Amino acid sequence: MPQEDTRVFYEDLEEGAEHKSTGRTITETDVVSFAGLSGDFNNMHIDEEFAKNTVFKGRVAHGLCVLSVASGLWFTMPRLATIAFMGLEDWRFSGAVKFGDTIHITRRLVEKREHKRPNMGFLIFEVNVHNQSGEIVQKGKWVILVQRKESA
Repeated sequence: MPQEDTRVFYEDLEEGAEHKSTGRTITETDVVSFAGLSGDFNNMHIDEEFAKNTVFKGRVAHGLCVLSVASGLWFTMPRLATIAFMGLEDWRFSGAVKFGDTIHITRRLVEKREHKRPNMGFLIFEVNVHNQSGEIVQKGKWVILVQRKESA
């Protein structure tokens, strides 16, 4: 028996639709692994003694590491009929994420844009990355190209 298609298509969402992801704790292993992957061994991320003497009073995760985790958390929300992630608009790193912080994301559909091809369209979401205290630590817009129902 075929499995039901539960993807969310372009037509399924109205502007203003909101979703919240599950949470994920940022660990030292995450940050060290990201440093190795990216080659970014800035002392702010890997040297506790150095980082103690900064405004953050300890090591913090790379902004791009947090963004990468946020992209994974995206998939804990209703699954879009995604064709491609098209990019970020006005993305800001507005707060530090320390080791042991638990983040989650919220998304709100702020705009739907037609595509020149009739079988797809753009969904623009306002995305916020929150820490365990509810503070927004990153924010901006994500542009997602999604399938229309009639093309499925």
